[in-house]
Amino acid sequence: MPDQEREERWRNAGDADPPESAVRRAVEIALSEDLLPLGDLTASLLPAAATGEALFVSRAHGVLAGTACAKEAGRQVGGVKVSFALGDGAPVEPGLVLGAMVGRFRSIVTAERTALNFLGHLSGVATLTSQYVRAVAAVNPDCRVWDTRKTTPGLRALEKAAVRAGGGVNHRGNLSEGVLVKDNHLGKTSITASVRRALDLWPGRMVEVECDLIEQVVEAVEAGATLVLCDNMSPEELRACVAIVRDHPRGQAGAVLVEASGRMNLDTIGDYAAAGPDLISVGALTHSAPALDIGLDLSLHEPHELSQAHEAHE
Repeated sequence: MPDQEREERWRNAGDADPPESAVRRAVEIALSEDLLPLGDLTASLLPAAATGEALFVSRAHGVLAGTACAKEAGRQVGGVKVSFALGDGAPVEPGLVLGAMVGRFRSIVTAERTALNFLGHLSGVATLTSQYVRAVAAVNPDCRVWDTRKTTPGLRALEKAAVRAGGGVNHRGNLSEGVLVKDNHLGKTSITASVRRALDLWPGRMVEVECDLIEQVVEAVEAGATLVLCDNMSPEELRACVAIVRDHPRGQAGAVLVEASGRMNLDTIGDYAAAGPDLISVGALTHSAPALDIGLDLSLHEPHELSQAHEAHE
């Protein structure tokens, strides 16, 4: 892929940057796992004044994410500059040089694993997301793929940013961002009562109802839900629910969206997308994404040559 096309694609991937506070916190915890209580014992064997450069190189096809974490690892270790020629959301292929670490060699080897762990995991999330997005777009370009709260504890903001890098969108980030009435809630209340109370307490907030039956979809729309979640339905059942929502006056006014969830994988999601939902949620984006293989190779080039090239893209 030509460099100009690659750069345009990742710049159009949307705002894939994670919150800086989340990056700092996650990297600090990761480094503490590696360095407490005595620091990097092996790195101390290297000459203190030795400097060098190492290159981040993709070993596989995928989508890049996690560059902010890699840079932060270098900043927190100190003595090393981490820069990237590409940003989160960029498509990559085997052998592509993504960025570089330049500085004290002790610092490079100390920050290496933390930087690669974040890059590999988050690029894996972005890569899997892009595969689902392509599968859905092939049959229903108006349908969006979004994530869930099935995230790694402590890494939610980073993983949701990686989903955006892969072309997906984010569901609620935590329990305070919206109302989602699920089957467990309905053991103590009803759909109608829950929706009406939510609209009274938090007007303007998303009020979503998980529905296992077509009758529940009808009740949720009538009660005023802004989003109905059709869970573990067949594509045929989903299509019937979409028709119910679209035919309702609130649905015709665009006041109700339809989400599909459950039974989703790369083989089945196309059938669900063809049924016409607005959104399809996929927990696997964050809980089952395989890491993208990215390595760090010692460079044979003079450090200043590649570091200047990378800084030009910063």
